[in-house]
Amino acid sequence: MVGNKIARRRFVQWLAGAGGLFTLQRAHAHHTDTHFEDASAHQVVYQCNKADPEYLAHILFSVGELIRKYGDDVEVVVTCFGAGLHLLGKEPGRPIREQEQQRAASLAAYGVAFHACGNTMEALQWTQDDLLDFVKVVPIGADDLMLLQEKGFSYISW
Repeated sequence: MVGNKIARRRFVQWLAGAGGLFTLQRAHAHHTDTHFEDASAHQVVYQCNKADPEYLAHILFSVGELIRKYGDDVEVVVTCFGAGLHLLGKEPGRPIREQEQQRAASLAAYGVAFHACGNTMEALQWTQDDLLDFVKVVPIGADDLMLLQEKGFSYISW
């Protein structure tokens, strides 16, 4: 009887240890399709929903500063919807400075992901062809923000 208790105790200890290994495995940083092939220590999603030149300049500057500080150790997504979607248009329906679109393209080359809201695109009667080449379409911008936050992304809104 004493032997059974010891065997059972060792088995429970082994299960606890094995469970701990599985828990550690889940705790590692995740990889999403928006970044390079490695995991990043930091994940940030920006909400971009205005076409105001100063607003766009501030967001893109902030994104650039994160890339300069953290390099490949930060994963950044800019989710554009509403008026902010015009930043990503080949022929924006609102006045967007070419400088802002060039900054966005430059940031995309460094691994920043730009997501376009499919609902806003539908309202504007835009297709993927109306967007800059580096843009990924998501069904709903607000849903994109929520899902990325659920994956551990920090949310930034201006």
